[in-house]
Amino acid sequence: MKLHLLNRTSVSDRSFSVNHNLYPNFLRVWHYHPEIELVVILKSSGTRFIGDSIEKFQEGEVVLIGKNVPHMWLNDEIYFQPDSSLEAEAFAIHFTRDFLGKGFFDIPEMKEVAGLLARANRGVKFSSLNDELVAEIMKLIDYDPTTRVFKTIEVLSKLAQHENYQLLSTTSFVNAFQKTDNLRMDKIYAYVFENFNDGISASDVAKMTGMNKSAFSRFFKKTHKKSFTRYLNEIKVGYACRLLLENKESITSIAYLSGFNNISNFNRQFKIIHGLAPSAYLKYHSSND
Repeated sequence: MKLHLLNRTSVSDRSFSVNHNLYPNFLRVWHYHPEIELVVILKSSGTRFIGDSIEKFQEGEVVLIGKNVPHMWLNDEIYFQPDSSLEAEAFAIHFTRDFLGKGFFDIPEMKEVAGLLARANRGVKFSSLNDELVAEIMKLIDYDPTTRVFKTIEVLSKLAQHENYQLLSTTSFVNAFQKTDNLRMDKIYAYVFENFNDGISASDVAKMTGMNKSAFSRFFKKTHKKSFTRYLNEIKVGYACRLLLENKESITSIAYLSGFNNISNFNRQFKIIHGLAPSAYLKYHSSND
């Protein structure tokens, strides 16, 4: 699945966008954008991809996605049938962290909201939200621009105080999509995500950066708090999870498509990262559809 950058730039007289979307199916594109996104799923079902999190979704869920976090809501195949009368309906807000001015969310009064936006870098799925708060989110589209700003802050404040939530993606996967001030790390991230399933190694990446393997390994571990090999395996296993749930390839094929050179190493690394074998992972998610 190729990753796409989507341009969601707001019009010149708006600092963020609020949209009510109703389509036969959601956009089937694995994508990211610099805006933070708050989504309420009103209708439809399928598989939700956020970073390396792959879960089934259904109507009623509310999710907050951070800047540059790759994601996609993939409807079930029945939504794409020519005679389907099903609909995919969602309410979405897109805004940058600085839509109220640089540093606004860094003031002491916004500490809780700043924490929420930090958690959004992994994707946040809220559970047990009361109907009143969900209604407040959807009502944002009806306000005049000034009122909408105040009401958006109010909604974010209430979400920040909500204690029943799930962080979706692993930090290591999402970090690869976050732009940093370290040009060398940006170059490494770009190379890894373009080549992770082509059998690359620490030596290949070290050579690309102009470093010897030992120096590169020390640099990467100091920056990432884990070895490059562990990081690379997490990326490959995350990709394998997506292929497993698409259920179009055998487990052996998925192992090779994900960049592993043998099935035993694939099974071993998958179990280290997820705590169960690929076959058990697939069985678990299939039984929970």
